[in-house]
Amino acid sequence: MDTIWNPWHGCVRYSPGCAHCYVYRRDEAVGRDPAVPAPTSTFDLPVRRDAAGRYVLPSGSVVYTCLTSDFFLDLADPWRPPAWEMIRQRDDLTFVIITKRVERAHACLPPDWESGWHNVRICATVECAEVAQARMRALLALPARHRSVICEPLLGRIDLSPYLGRQIESVTVGGESGPDARPCDYAWVLDLRRQCAEAGVAFRFKQTGARFVRDGRTYLVPRRLQLSQAAKAAIDLPSAHDPI
Repeated sequence: MDTIWNPWHGCVRYSPGCAHCYVYRRDEAVGRDPAVPAPTSTFDLPVRRDAAGRYVLPSGSVVYTCLTSDFFLDLADPWRPPAWEMIRQRDDLTFVIITKRVERAHACLPPDWESGWHNVRICATVECAEVAQARMRALLALPARHRSVICEPLLGRIDLSPYLGRQIESVTVGGESGPDARPCDYAWVLDLRRQCAEAGVAFRFKQTGARFVRDGRTYLVPRRLQLSQAAKAAIDLPSAHDPI
């Protein structure tokens, strides 16, 4: 079972990938200020129990964490320790933490983190060449059992080859959605796939984005088709180190 856990909501734009953030788009449409984060009503979701005393989230679930904010947002520092405590308690779940702020992650780890917890995957967002070097170095320097890279929204050609290897389990690529989406060129996607193939790293082409460029032609892809069109490309790769 896959689920989403947003312990807090709201974020502050941080890098080029944030320019057309869907959280800002949705919040502004209802008159909410997205730059003022706050804990949500589902803050304690991982440890909630039903009337019979069973956990609401069943053992083995994959929990995508903090998708409407950033787990390492500085404004969320007061709420992170109890969130870590719930993650520690539910070591039968897998928590996937996707962050643009991987450079401050080390300072935000719990005291008993050591080499990382087995149930946490840290995913650094690397959307363009401008941020690649700093974030990849920070990700590789971070003590973690599981590390992945998310190139979404992919905004240009990126060279990850100096950083790929056994320490990186997977790279996921996707275009940008929304009415102001910037183009995603299939040539950039295929180049990242090549880099992953050469390094033996798992690769996933998740979605085309709204403006998908192939062979110099731009296609406007409806939101409902962006995942399926990427899947039709059939270019995903398992890891050569630990096949998936």
